[in-house]
Amino acid sequence: MPVGGTADGPAPETAMLPGSAGRTESGEQEPKKRPARTFRLRLARAIDYGYFLLATLAAIWMAWLLASESFSWGWWLIAFFVLFWALLAYLVLPRLHSILTRIYVPNYFIGRARTSDGLLGDPINLALLGTQAQLETAMADAGWTRADPVTARSSWRIVTSTLLRRSYDEAPVSPLLLFGRQQDLAYQQEVLGNPAKRHHVRFWKCPDDWRLPGGERADWLGAATFDRRVGLSLFTLQVTHKIDANTDIERDYVVGSVEKADASVHVGVIQDFSTGYHARNGGGDSIITDGNLPVVDLRGIRSRHEFENETDVVEAAADKRPVSIALGCALLALRALAGVLFVLITATHWTAFVRSVSVDVEGVPEDFARNVTIVIAIVSIGITIFGLLVQFALITLIFRGSNWARILSMTLSAIAVIAAAIDFFNGGAQVNLRANLLGLPLDILVLLALSSERSSAWARRIRYLKIERRWAKRHPRAAG
Repeated sequence: MPVGGTADGPAPETAMLPGSAGRTESGEQEPKKRPARTFRLRLARAIDYGYFLLATLAAIWMAWLLASESFSWGWWLIAFFVLFWALLAYLVLPRLHSILTRIYVPNYFIGRARTSDGLLGDPINLALLGTQAQLETAMADAGWTRADPVTARSSWRIVTSTLLRRSYDEAPVSPLLLFGRQQDLAYQQEVLGNPAKRHHVRFWKCPDDWRLPGGERADWLGAATFDRRVGLSLFTLQVTHKIDANTDIERDYVVGSVEKADASVHVGVIQDFSTGYHARNGGGDSIITDGNLPVVDLRGIRSRHEFENETDVVEAAADKRPVSIALGCALLALRALAGVLFVLITATHWTAFVRSVSVDVEGVPEDFARNVTIVIAIVSIGITIFGLLVQFALITLIFRGSNWARILSMTLSAIAVIAAAIDFFNGGAQVNLRANLLGLPLDILVLLALSSERSSAWARRIRYLKIERRWAKRHPRAAG
């Protein structure tokens, strides 16, 4: 086990918050410390995990509904298979893996990165000494290209580039996790202008005062593998790159390119850092390694620029809004836009709407009944508009990182899903996914997006940073 903590490192939300103060030997008041609020942290994580489990069960139910409806689709059966595969590969199986890996995958450094679903990923086969600027300089001099971050635009571009065999030197690499976060830097070299084949390596900044097993120091850890083609993941059925089994070849290629580009680079090797093994990564690809760990010393490189704060890239990566948050907001916005469309249609067909909510009670004058009907119609539209304003406010707050708004939106979707499930399993109205695309399926997708581990971790971190800033304003001396 590494010295200095687990592989995930100390979670940012467990940092110290305002609390008691002591006195120094000279009698002066010590700056107030930040005691960890473990109860609130545990409660927040328990709530998130509860919604995570609920979203997983809801996704399984939706997959079963989709399968049961497929027999009535006729020639649309092909579309069903595509939808069922997408639901299974990108929602259901990853969720199940995430739940199971919490049980059987160790939460400390074992020389392997992890996928976002918790599966063991590529082997950690590089260690580096040096600053971020020296690493960037070394990789640039060795002919490596910095990979683009994973966004909707870059993901679409790599899909089209792969299908059309067009070069994409900055193609993004899938996120792998180490120290509780995804890679801080990623580099690659495309092979013959084909984005399906490439050399690539991921780097993670090590936590302060962290040590490798055995006590050796490292500033960065890396995972180098070679993408040989595009295929389906054995474990999740997702479209992904398939790597070459002998990861040692790619490891030595990365080390050799950096060593060749700058004579000041020195390389040592920790022999038998891990036992040589045969295994599989998160995509189900075979891995073969001898277990040695090269330690590349970049401290002699004269970097082109130095960062004032070496952790800038780490903080920027941690604070970046995850795709799941943006997706959840988009789904909520889609439901809100459906409500706006309903209000507009109602306004343009007001007479028909009033007639649909008409009140007909014996013994009540017709004029009075008409007035009551109009009031009911106006109140119902007013409630709808108020609900839409609340939805748009929640969307804005979630996008900006509000944790309570995220939990409230998940609660509303959870109530709708549970109510539909109770009615369905008690013999109520059958759920029709095709005729109810903006109902149950949308609520389930909202739950899946907002309850993901990235969404919950990011929202908690934003909350922690806000508390930290308020504390710093109140105690500028201690913060300084």
